[in-house]
Amino acid sequence: MSKLVTIYGGSGFVGRYVAQRMAKEGWRVRVAVRRPNEALFVRPYGVVGQVEPVLCNIRDDASVRAALRGADAAVNCVGIMNAVGRNSFDAVQAEGAGRVARMAATEGVARLVHLSAIGASKDSPSAYAASKAKGEEAVRTAFPGAVILRPSVIFGHEDRFFNRFAAMTRISPVLPAFGAGTKFQPVHVEDVAAAAVLGVLGQAAPELYELGGPEVASFAELMHEMLKVIHRQRLVLPLPRILGRLIAFGGDAVQSLTLGLIENKLLTGDQLRNLYVNNVVSPSARGFADLGITPSAMGAVLPDYLWPYRPSGQYDAITTSAKNLRKA
Repeated sequence: MSKLVTIYGGSGFVGRYVAQRMAKEGWRVRVAVRRPNEALFVRPYGVVGQVEPVLCNIRDDASVRAALRGADAAVNCVGIMNAVGRNSFDAVQAEGAGRVARMAATEGVARLVHLSAIGASKDSPSAYAASKAKGEEAVRTAFPGAVILRPSVIFGHEDRFFNRFAAMTRISPVLPAFGAGTKFQPVHVEDVAAAAVLGVLGQAAPELYELGGPEVASFAELMHEMLKVIHRQRLVLPLPRILGRLIAFGGDAVQSLTLGLIENKLLTGDQLRNLYVNNVVSPSARGFADLGITPSAMGAVLPDYLWPYRPSGQYDAITTSAKNLRKA
């Protein structure tokens, strides 16, 4: 019988790419998610019965253990960008990560891959970054042989970074930029998934790896790069941090007063704090080179999925060409 891997958060942005690659490797894939009915799209990643979504709440011991039963390996891709209700940063990214690692150890799982983030630090003013660091520590304690991956901002077809700002250009002549000078090292989701698969297969040493793409750019520079790809001219406007604090305070207040029924999807105070911290690979850190992976450049990937945001979508080049002909 083929081996089995449990992927927590396997229907999410990174998790689905890990699931696809593990299915291609011939493994059975158990996708552990809170809403299995919304994750049925993962089934075609393999042959009939090879990839299956199962119910799991990472905050519950019994649920996490049940998802691990019989598994040879596990990958934890669960993460949140906004703490809502019981899904606090600590509950999901610290306690949840530790729970997966403890259960993996007690269930005899051979290999564990944990997805963290560059900037993880217990001393960080960001609750997100601090909880990521606590999660890493809990994983190392319970499962010393784990592979821990720290990616920079991740881009790809379903990302919430370039897609989010590209969508804004449809309705606004201005792109607001808090932390316009902050440095990022965007990494393609396929490269992160490839690193995770190496960990599952035992082809990556049990270490911490920081994953960044070949380009380092400021937030403002990334916005200009995106605008070139979508053929739009917009003003990238650096804004003062105090204005960001006011916007975040209002959004966080509404979310708190409504008990999370109205989620702050604009800008949270924690997200604002992260926007002022450089998000690049440390010079001494292990990375893609140690894994034998050559990361993809943004220019080779962004046009593949940002074309819908062009003025005429897939016909933008034809439309531009027609305009030039009329002028001639």
